[in-house]
Amino acid sequence: MREAGKARRGASARTPLSRERVIRAAVAVADEKGSAALTMRAIAEPLGVEAMSIYHHVSGKEDILDGMVDAVFGEIELPPRDTDWKSSMRRRAVSARAVLLRHPWAVGLMDSRSRPGPATLRHHDAVIGALRAGGFSVRMAAHAVSLIDSYLYGFVLQELSLPFTGTAEQDEVTGAILREMPADAYPHLAELAAEHVLKPGYDYAGEFDFGLALILDGLHPDEAAST
Repeated sequence: MREAGKARRGASARTPLSRERVIRAAVAVADEKGSAALTMRAIAEPLGVEAMSIYHHVSGKEDILDGMVDAVFGEIELPPRDTDWKSSMRRRAVSARAVLLRHPWAVGLMDSRSRPGPATLRHHDAVIGALRAGGFSVRMAAHAVSLIDSYLYGFVLQELSLPFTGTAEQDEVTGAILREMPADAYPHLAELAAEHVLKPGYDYAGEFDFGLALILDGLHPDEAAST
C-alpha cells in the first residue's frame, strides 16, 4: 500500500502542475472533507508537490474558491435552446440540484464570489437568455431567476441537513421517531408519517419536483411589460 501511494505521488509529480489541476484537487478535498479542510498542504499532498508550488498557479485561497465555484457551475447543464423556457428551467434546476448534492460544500458559495469565472458567467447568461427568448422582460427574468435559485439552494441545504440518505434510511429514521413519539400528543405528525412518508415508493427527493413545478407554473412571460 505504501509503495502504491508513492507511485501515485510520483505520477502526480511528473504531470505538470497547472491551475486546472490545483482546482480539481481542491474540489476533491472539499468533496471528501468539507471546505474547512482546504489548506494549501491538503491540496498539495494528492498532487505530489510542496504547498508553496501551488502559488505559482493561484494567488491564494480566495482564488482557489473562485476556481472551485466556477468548476461547479461548469458541471451544471445549460438551459437547452431547442425547447420551451419552462422545460429549460426545469432541466437546469434538476441538473443544478444533482451537481450541488455531489459537492455539498458548494451550495453556500455559489453566488458569493466577486470575481466570477467564465463558466459562472456563461451559466447565468444562458439562464437569462432562455427566459428572455421565452418572452420574459428583463425585470421578470430577474424575478424568475431569483425565485428559482432561492428555492433550489434552499431545498438542497435542507436536503443535505436531513438525518438520512436514501429511502431505506428515511424509513428507518422515520420509524424510530414514530416509536418514540406519542401519537396522541402529535396526531398530525403521526398521520403524515404513516399516510405519506412511510408509504411504499415515497422519496423525499420528489418534494423538489413538486415545488419546482409549482414555481414554474406560477411564472409567466410578460412580453408586453416594459423592460
